[in-house]
Amino acid sequence: MEQIIIPEQDIINAICLFQARNKNVMPEDVEVELAYDDDEGFSAESFIRGQVEAVSEAGLIAAVRLWISEFLNRDPFASGIELVLDDEEGIMAVVN
Repeated sequence: MEQIIIPEQDIINAICLFQARNKNVMPEDVEVELAYDDDEGFSAESFIRGQVEAVSEAGLIAAVRLWISEFLNRDPFASGIELVLDDEEGIMAVVN
């Protein structure tokens, strides 16, 4: 499979979809803030109806896998996924 770059907005959309399915809400009800810390790595916070939930790097990868399956119609487990921080583009996922 060729390398695919998933931009920050699509990662946010993937987390919204992933959290919505886990919490039984609409994706539009979920807000997401991505973060990167030199010590902790990648993470996010999701906001659902006044509740805040931390999303680990593993959770981010799981959300991207769901997105790959649903929107790219590819096997999400046949792909290596690496999160990267770009100074101009923000947080992206590189799928190999």
